[in-house]
Amino acid sequence: MKAYLFGLIDRRVDEVFAACAVHTIRCSTEDLLALANASSSLPDVVVLDLRDGSGIPPSVAALKRQHPTTGVLILASRLDPAVMLEAMRAGVNEFVTEPLSANDVRAAIDRVTAARPLPEAGKVFAFVGGKGGVGTTTLAVNVAAVLATARASVLLLDLHIVYGDAALFLGVEPRFSVADALENIDRIDEAFLRGIVARSKMGLDVLASSDRAMIGRVDARALRRLLDCAARQYQFVILDVAQSDPTILDSLDNADKIVVVANQELATVRSAGRLVTALRQRYGKSTVNVVVSRYDQHAEIGRADVERVMGSPVSDVFPSNYRLALDALNRGRPFVLDNHSKLANSYTTFARRLVGAGVNEPIQADRATPGLLSRLSLRL
Repeated sequence: MKAYLFGLIDRRVDEVFAACAVHTIRCSTEDLLALANASSSLPDVVVLDLRDGSGIPPSVAALKRQHPTTGVLILASRLDPAVMLEAMRAGVNEFVTEPLSANDVRAAIDRVTAARPLPEAGKVFAFVGGKGGVGTTTLAVNVAAVLATARASVLLLDLHIVYGDAALFLGVEPRFSVADALENIDRIDEAFLRGIVARSKMGLDVLASSDRAMIGRVDARALRRLLDCAARQYQFVILDVAQSDPTILDSLDNADKIVVVANQELATVRSAGRLVTALRQRYGKSTVNVVVSRYDQHAEIGRADVERVMGSPVSDVFPSNYRLALDALNRGRPFVLDNHSKLANSYTTFARRLVGAGVNEPIQADRATPGLLSRLSLRL
């Protein structure tokens, strides 16, 4: 949680907020005025430390007019009726008086933030391979690119916690990784997440895999918190999931769809079948889809065979074009951006299905972002 703190610089106040697990950012009168701008990225709460007897800054009333759901908390030396009346007129939500305690401050912040409506969560799509090397990252990256070219806000999150390749597919060299996010999960908020993602040339954000080994297992609660934070900030979150990590597979509660990628090799079909069964038991049959990559209609194992093992229809098949995929990886440019191949077209059609429209149906505009999905329909 993040709070903007205006007023005295007091070590005791810093200790109280640290005990409340609230990250504070010192702000000036000019900063408060800037927050009143309608396009500002707001903290969870604004705290005014008025214990020195100073009055309420005039910009607070402007801030509340522009952002009525933003909570404002005053720290005061005592309950002064004149100050309280001024605070009520300015739209201040809570008062805490000395002696300051972490319990009182935390309770006031909880009351302020509980009154704020939560933003609608974006859609989360997880991609997991039935076995390594089946093209899961290729599919995840290209689906993310399709959505990003429709001017959606999209985050590609590489959940191969170490040594993943998603960043390579996008031609970016990130400074930070998903490991950094998980290791600093108590600091995670909009500003922190925005600070560690890398932006690709097409406007797609990526939180990449780490190039260093992590000590210990992934914390499932930390991962769920990261995914929840990402879904609150992005319209679409694409997860490239490591099939070998059971902790990650058990942390996909936020996923709207889990896409299991198989191919027509016997070992992969068998492994994917087991994975699909486990995921459906955990998340429900309707959440889990099966697709087949590098599809060959003349292969000995056909689509019907794959469906028999999975116990349900295969939603999509993608033709094989290894040279195209390899060239795109080497160039760091998803091939759907050129869209001159059967493989690119099949990925684009699949992306349309994933966001909730049929192949031949126009994708309706999202009410929260006018024109977004209609743009996607035109581009697809």
